[in-house]
Amino acid sequence: MIDIISPLTRQREAQVTEPRETIYHLSAVTFAYPLKETQQALEEGRLQGSFSHAWVASGEQPWPELNASKDLHSLEVGYMATFIHGHRGKPRVPLVASAYPQLIAGQTPGAFMLNVQAFYSHFGLKAAVDDEGIKDEPDHVVTMLEFCALLCHLELKALVGGRDTSTFRRAQRDFLARYLIPMLRILRGTYAKESHYELDATLAYLITVLPDWASAQHRALEDQVGPSSKSTTENTSVASANQSMWT
Repeated sequence: MIDIISPLTRQREAQVTEPRETIYHLSAVTFAYPLKETQQALEEGRLQGSFSHAWVASGEQPWPELNASKDLHSLEVGYMATFIHGHRGKPRVPLVASAYPQLIAGQTPGAFMLNVQAFYSHFGLKAAVDDEGIKDEPDHVVTMLEFCALLCHLELKALVGGRDTSTFRRAQRDFLARYLIPMLRILRGTYAKESHYELDATLAYLITVLPDWASAQHRALEDQVGPSSKSTTENTSVASANQSMWT
């Protein structure tokens, strides 16, 4: 469908969507298991600088100066202690939504993940498989952030091509409301009680500010395409996955 919007309006909308995509992508990189490249970007200040630039472009205040972990080992130790290790074999701060009973709202973890996966499947996405044959978890915060980055990318392509962007905006609006924002909020609250394991300062700061930023994006999307319906903001059953997911 061709969307009749002036080139100037499309340019302004792209200036909003581009930093949004960048923040989702950088957040996914930061929440992922630490790599040598991540530590190097932190030490050189490139990751923090990219965050701050995109943050300002999206209408927020610049990031403060944050010290990087002294080396990759320190980065890994803080990450492992916070997100992998914990009590009785359970992580102190889980990065998967199905680990939080408050988020799955009485569903089984499997049913909850199928409902999350329904969003990905609508856009033809399948779980990636790593070198050990393990699939990405659909409810992992990294996967959720990457999905939102993809929706922004598709929106930008539609803007450039003069096509309708509403499908991607509504999908992001509903995914934020139903899954990502609740996950980020509970992640922040859980981390506040487990914040003494020397997690990298950039990741610790991101945990604190990302929920409010995501909520601001949700409000902006509602202004563009209308509010989510009540049924959209509630968890739905797998049986409804074949129905239209956003209107």
